[in-house]
Amino acid sequence: MDQSTWYVIAIVIYLGVMLAIGYWSYRRTTEYDDYVLGGRDLHPFVAALSAGASDMSGWLLMGLPGALFLTGMSELWIAIGLLLGAWANWKWVAPRLRSYSEVAGNSITVPSFFENRLRDKSRTLRILAALIIIFFFTFYVSSGMVAGGRYFESTFEGDYMTGLIIVSVVTVIYTFIGGFLAVSYTDVVQGLMMFAALLIVPIMALIALDNPAEIFSFASENPYGTAGIENPEYFNMVAGVSATVIIGNLAWFFGYFGQPHIIVRFMAMRKPSDAKAGRFYGISWMFLSITGAVFVAIVGTVFFSQNDYAITDQDSYETIFLDMAQVLFHPLIAGLVLTAVLAAIMSTMSSQLLIVSSSLIEDLWKMITKKNLPEKTLINLSRGAVLVIALLAAVLAINPSDSILGLVGFAWAGFGSAFGPLVLLSLYWKRLNATGAIAGMVTGAVVSMAWGMIPATSDIIYEMVPGFFSHLIVTIVVSLMTKAPSAEVQEEFDRAAKLASIAAQDEDVDFEEAAEKL
Repeated sequence: MDQSTWYVIAIVIYLGVMLAIGYWSYRRTTEYDDYVLGGRDLHPFVAALSAGASDMSGWLLMGLPGALFLTGMSELWIAIGLLLGAWANWKWVAPRLRSYSEVAGNSITVPSFFENRLRDKSRTLRILAALIIIFFFTFYVSSGMVAGGRYFESTFEGDYMTGLIIVSVVTVIYTFIGGFLAVSYTDVVQGLMMFAALLIVPIMALIALDNPAEIFSFASENPYGTAGIENPEYFNMVAGVSATVIIGNLAWFFGYFGQPHIIVRFMAMRKPSDAKAGRFYGISWMFLSITGAVFVAIVGTVFFSQNDYAITDQDSYETIFLDMAQVLFHPLIAGLVLTAVLAAIMSTMSSQLLIVSSSLIEDLWKMITKKNLPEKTLINLSRGAVLVIALLAAVLAINPSDSILGLVGFAWAGFGSAFGPLVLLSLYWKRLNATGAIAGMVTGAVVSMAWGMIPATSDIIYEMVPGFFSHLIVTIVVSLMTKAPSAEVQEEFDRAAKLASIAAQDEDVDFEEAAEKL
């Protein structure tokens, strides 16, 4: 059999497993809350790998290695910011959000949590949050489809559109039928595949080198290691990099607090104390995976020069992981390794599609119609929303105008700026009110989007920085200048804080019973 046939066999096996998990989840999904949030029964290991896999996407296996290969270790600041941000998210947001979402009207989406937390009877906060989710996630899903198209270009030397369609259709199918459970458990399988591939590929490539020690000097001494541009400071993280660039890359840290597809996993955990174990699993997975991605780039600088292999993507160099795996392994093994990229792409797309569909139905449709629809109807409406968003994202992905990292960066900054400060203030500041929250959310979203679209400003510093801090300042100032929240809201804040404290002190406490007693 030729190489492509082996690849097809590997991918068919993988896609079959994903669809089987989707069907298994479909059999377990009987209520609307199951479809949207999995019945709030996620094990911390599942929550951690699901959050990690849906977070990292094709960026980890394609975007990051490509950026490091092309530019050097100065791009590593993004990874450092992400690692620190993920740790802080699990530490500060996860346990408190799980407690508060239980107390605040049993919220099942991020917009509904904001509304319930602040008792916004105008519904403005919830509508704006839902619209922001729909807008930015459409770009985010589109980045996954772009990665899928480029995957097929590199792996099969095939057609970009064919790859885009195949990846999109399978992802939509298992998300469509299985909902949150399908997304979470496929994420676990996909996360383990990504982890294994990112460790195996650079190790095997290193073994294949004539002189492995060259990896720490070759790129700074030879132009091919940096895409034909000599870069003697390849391994220097600060040389030639301005302070604003470093700050902007580290600022990816702040994005974590506002990513709906990540923090919804916190809302779905069994209890707040699970956050401790989830943090251990999630950060360990993330650290080792990022380390693997870094070594894919470093080893690649020598590997492709020594073997005189061509890298498929000669613009962003985002296919070096794919190209390296194809050279190193038997086609069947290579095919299984390469499915890790599909896993990364599909895990993120499925999570984002589900969050958008939840916002469309839970936060917009139910509110507009004001009808108590049957559970089955709500589930089917959510499934229809998955299809609509997938089609819109596909239109954007047909002729991508940016790299995978560029598309991800735009959406990441948008969510971090629009939601990040509000999530933190909702959990830790009693004086927050709905007026301040609305003003801050709009400010963060608009500043981030405008800053990122203007080359003169986006080249100065990543839009996350002005977006996040303008939101934070406006929310605090407006909240202090307007009426304080009601006694009911403040009393609920104290109950949520107390519940989080009880759960942290006694990991075996019956969480739901403790919530009822407060």
